[in-house]
Amino acid sequence: MGKYEKLAKDIVKNVGGKENIQGLTHCVTRLRFNLKDESKANDDVLKNMDGIVTVLKSAGQYQVVIGNHVSEVYEDVCNIAQISFESEIKNMDKKSKNFWDKAIDIISGIFQPILGVLTAAGMIKGFLALFNAIGWVSSDSGTYMILNAIGDAMFMYLPVILGYTSAKKFGLKPFVGLIIGIALCYPSIQEGTLSTSLKPLYTLFKGTSFASPVYLEFLGIPIISMNYTSTVIPVILICFVAAKFQNLFEKIVPEVVKFFFVPMLTLLFSLVLGFIVVGPLATYASIIVTNGIIAVRGFSPIIAGAVVGFTWQILVIFGIHWGFIPVYINNISTLGYDNVMMPFFGTTFATTAVVIAIMLKTKDKKLKSLCIPSAISGIFGITEPAIYGILLPFKKTFIISCIASGIAGAYYGYANLKEYIMGGLGIFEFPAMIDPVTKNMDSVVVGAVGAVMAMVIAFVLTLLLFKDEHENKENLRDKNKISEKINKEVEVLKIPIEGEIISLSEVPDDAFAQGAIGKGLAIKPCKGSVKSPVKGIVTTLFPTHHAIGITSDKGVEILIHVGIDTVNLQGKYFYPKINQGDAVDVGDELLTFDIEKIEEEGYSTITPVVITNYDKYFDVIENGLSNNGNDLITVLL
Repeated sequence: MGKYEKLAKDIVKNVGGKENIQGLTHCVTRLRFNLKDESKANDDVLKNMDGIVTVLKSAGQYQVVIGNHVSEVYEDVCNIAQISFESEIKNMDKKSKNFWDKAIDIISGIFQPILGVLTAAGMIKGFLALFNAIGWVSSDSGTYMILNAIGDAMFMYLPVILGYTSAKKFGLKPFVGLIIGIALCYPSIQEGTLSTSLKPLYTLFKGTSFASPVYLEFLGIPIISMNYTSTVIPVILICFVAAKFQNLFEKIVPEVVKFFFVPMLTLLFSLVLGFIVVGPLATYASIIVTNGIIAVRGFSPIIAGAVVGFTWQILVIFGIHWGFIPVYINNISTLGYDNVMMPFFGTTFATTAVVIAIMLKTKDKKLKSLCIPSAISGIFGITEPAIYGILLPFKKTFIISCIASGIAGAYYGYANLKEYIMGGLGIFEFPAMIDPVTKNMDSVVVGAVGAVMAMVIAFVLTLLLFKDEHENKENLRDKNKISEKINKEVEVLKIPIEGEIISLSEVPDDAFAQGAIGKGLAIKPCKGSVKSPVKGIVTTLFPTHHAIGITSDKGVEILIHVGIDTVNLQGKYFYPKINQGDAVDVGDELLTFDIEKIEEEGYSTITPVVITNYDKYFDVIENGLSNNGNDLITVLL
């Protein structure tokens, strides 16, 4: 079990238990659950949980946003919930999803498991194209051939990989899906000779997008053979058909011979039907879709680019941006490039520029500390931390990023930005814009100009329109006019532990430091006694006694979390003086703890004190950093 075992257990418990989980995948920053009953999930508990940024429900999925370390959490959740990558997901409750939700769920389930490797392979091809274009590596050298094979293998044999993931998604035996993909890429299928008897059929389509110079026959039935290497749609549809055949044969084949007869019959029927009907129709359908998209884009590349650029971050919020990956890959495999989805490229840089502008303008130390890692992630193409942690809470800054992205997208549409290889994200995407055939770098220049454009617009608008709430608070405090300026009731939290008061940004835990759990302060204790900061009810006393939740009489929810990762001590050195459900008054002792013993075990005793339902209130003011009294935090109700 990994280091996120406790978090994984809490997630599984609060999504309704492992029996409520039908399927689980993950993308760059979030876990994507298919739940039998979403009403069984404890949204508020998960949102306020240490280590979780937020929870979303979109595209038929229950999405738990974790952050850049999601893959490690995913592994622990799979272990806790006994989910195997090899396991088949059956009895999906399709009635609860509309067509759009089903489509997104299928697409994401097929592509998400391979996105990391697909991106990595694209980066290798992109950098190799760059090195070849600038003369570092010759295209006829052994070095080039080996690196090209490493980067190109996944794209050439993409049907094999998709055969496996499609099989898993449709409930087909995974290795049957693999064989389907391999058969589509089989050399003799690609290298067949033109059948003389079928030459009139070739002549009929010759000169059109539907012409195929290779024809075969199967028991006298004509087969329009296609080059299926690097394709997407044919293998997915054939695996879907194969899953139906498998279910049929599972019912009618005698139990004694099922083990080998079911996969044999499934392969024979699905692949023969696939080569004769499904494959050619799927290929032609992809050509029609591609031509249709090009036609729509041809009406106004500027408007098309602006729409893609402006809406991309909105798609990211709902987690459905990965649903457009097939369009992107299909364009690259059929046209040799994509220029339809590429106008999204400016969003990464617009978001990063907004974050940098906020970092320069704000005086809030905690906000500044959030901006630095978010900006770094943004440059490398991962914008979720910036969106959820910074842009969305201020709302206006998110709109600024969309506007800047839309303007850059319009420019990309006008300048016809192209990407020839599925490359990396953010700055790593530039090499993929080099034409691998002509070594032309025009798109690299276009991409760079648009990125600068997006950053400048976003940066300037943010400097002009962003209001530093922290600065406004300081002005109000300095003038002692909070009560005059804001005619609202307040809840004042007294200091619960003797010690040094510090900012949450100094807490050695990302969830607290980034404000994902709530707003507040932290204390380096010098005395191991916790007293109630308010009058209220003890609503939570963790079984390990390291954390206490109190709801004040005015409804403010407070979490006092003694130490970092001290849950691992399983209650050692913590001595509660109250029980869950007890009424307490200001100054009542809640808990004692042994500072020396805890620190000897290797744990920090820094204690965050946060308001977990802060978003319900007008403001949370951190008195503890700016006065010498007994007030720690003031909540403006």
